[in-house]
Amino acid sequence: MIQRELLDTAWIPDGEKLELFRHDQDFMIVLGHNELMSSRKWGSEEALATMAWDRIKGSSKRPHMLIGGYGMGFTLRAALKVLPADARVTVVELVPEIIEWARGPMAHMTQDCLEDPRVTLLMGDVATVIGSGLGDYDAILLDVDNGPDGLVREDNNVIYSKAGLRAAKRALTTDGVLAVWSAGPDPAFTRRLENAGFAVDERKVAARSNGKGPKHVIWFASARE
Repeated sequence: MIQRELLDTAWIPDGEKLELFRHDQDFMIVLGHNELMSSRKWGSEEALATMAWDRIKGSSKRPHMLIGGYGMGFTLRAALKVLPADARVTVVELVPEIIEWARGPMAHMTQDCLEDPRVTLLMGDVATVIGSGLGDYDAILLDVDNGPDGLVREDNNVIYSKAGLRAAKRALTTDGVLAVWSAGPDPAFTRRLENAGFAVDERKVAARSNGKGPKHVIWFASARE
């Protein structure tokens, strides 16, 4: 039996310890007993990008997409496949080791997506980047923590707070879309989006690209009511 191998650890600023494991050809990023990300399941992470693009394509001559949380890069790679050659993608990642792992042991998965000329990588808190925006983004894609119910880092709750959602709306273009990934449903967050002035489309998406596995939730919130 092939044993799971611990490759590296990382500490989230003001948060918990992340561990990178390899099991045969698969990789997992784990927090305690919780598997946050796996190279076996990426369907909903890809859908975060492709379904957001379906909602904004044609609304901007040179679309600009903000991705909060690199993870294992599935959302970024899916975005790059559908976005035009002149698009812009800003990726914000808080944990430096996540990028080191992408360019190190998981480099064969990364497919040089971080080197794509359309991509700008920022290291830091996506809440700060969103807070400084004013009509800058056609889409904001958030796959931060485990969803609106912060598991990894308490400060992540700010992103999904009333103030955080108002900041996201200001950072979007008139026809922009905020797309938020979550491991499960959260009716209170749906109401919070609506109270922030968004028109909300909540979708359940399979964790695996073949449509199998548990269902994750993505909220698509339109800045224009």
